[in-house]
Amino acid sequence: MDGVPTPLRCFNEFHSAEMFVDDGVESVTSVEQKKVERSIEEVISVYKQIHSLPQPTLLREQHYQYLKKGLRHLSDAYECLDASRPWLCFWILHSLELLEEPIPAAVASDVCQFLARCQSPTGGFAGGPGQHAHLAPTYAAVNALCIIGTEEAYNIIDREKLLDFLWSVKQPDGSFVMHVGGEVDVRSAYCAASVASLTNILTPKLFENTTNWILSCQNWEGGLSGVPGLEAHGGYTFCGTAALVILGKEHMLDLKALLRWVVSRQMRFEGGFQGRCNKLVDGCYSFWQAGLLPLLHRALFKEGESELSRQRWMFEQQALQEYILLCCQNPTGGLLDKPGKSRDFYHTCYCLSGLSIAQHFGNVDLHHEIILGREENRLVRGRRTFYHIYWSSIIYMHLILCNLLLLLFYNICPEKVAQAVQHFLRLPVPDVNKQPAASAGDRPEDSASTSGSADHQS
Repeated sequence: MDGVPTPLRCFNEFHSAEMFVDDGVESVTSVEQKKVERSIEEVISVYKQIHSLPQPTLLREQHYQYLKKGLRHLSDAYECLDASRPWLCFWILHSLELLEEPIPAAVASDVCQFLARCQSPTGGFAGGPGQHAHLAPTYAAVNALCIIGTEEAYNIIDREKLLDFLWSVKQPDGSFVMHVGGEVDVRSAYCAASVASLTNILTPKLFENTTNWILSCQNWEGGLSGVPGLEAHGGYTFCGTAALVILGKEHMLDLKALLRWVVSRQMRFEGGFQGRCNKLVDGCYSFWQAGLLPLLHRALFKEGESELSRQRWMFEQQALQEYILLCCQNPTGGLLDKPGKSRDFYHTCYCLSGLSIAQHFGNVDLHHEIILGREENRLVRGRRTFYHIYWSSIIYMHLILCNLLLLLFYNICPEKVAQAVQHFLRLPVPDVNKQPAASAGDRPEDSASTSGSADHQS
């Protein structure tokens, strides 16, 4: 950061040579790819006309106002997310902490009380008050409460019933269903491992066979699919890999194949990431795909790879920042999938998360920054970025029993994770010697097909 603007990749005269070439064979996907590239080309062209000295700017104040309003009021367009309300809390709260915007105490308490109403009497959290418990909003609610980080927030989580809920969705093969009578996929294993480890209710018995089930989701492409035998997908790959790191088993993956797959998902012209082979760029994969690279960096380092960089992750960090800052910001606040799409809290959260990853490498002692544009673009300054801690060998003494990389996988800034883990480590694991209840798939009434179980979905 010597005051000289970093030349933008998209201003390079050879940048257009990275555009897609269909070799004269047009398809539905090739047409869509060219359409996206044209829209991005138009964005870059307009930017060039306005700025003779390129300095991409993160629209902090606009994003803050958009997020602050969302905590109190949502438009009618969000009615379709009635079963995802804890997710809205998490996406907004995490975006605010990445922007280093404090949450007023009264607002934080209101969020706590709302999430308390989402907690099921039988354990876990639902997508809204009165709905059925579901692993996805359980993950979001626990994360949101840990971001708030007050005694009021921690005390809302009924750990004993949460453990009962996790047992109720555990399957004999090691997988988890998302809710009682619901679908199985690798997201559920990640959500279960995340909330169990963060709240100190993780037991070996609870995750028996889970490692082997997740490993079976890694396919011939190198990435992981939602269930064994399907196509590799960025979101599922992050979830599966993160769950294995939480369980201390990431070395059992084919790490080289996984690395080849994920680095191939960064788009040559756009600079952002796609979620699957032959798909379009999407801002949310700035986290789901780019977030895999620090995990792989550390895993390969543990395996003895001596050629790993000590300054950069294994993707084009500047190109990703350019895509987010130039193509994914709504001028009035909020971030989005790609040019032409609408802003939303989901993409705001994961675009900002990916921007933080692309800006920072290492920890305080081995730290390298690539901050594109203005100094004010830096997210979660200095040691506070949630990826900084990952190289560190000395963390709070209360965390010695925990895998250091747990700080990575909640997508929460590290001091909030450290504070939460210290709090819950002071509490005993509930009913650690209790015989586990029958899982959802063990009961006779669940032996039939669950295809008609829409009434159970939250």
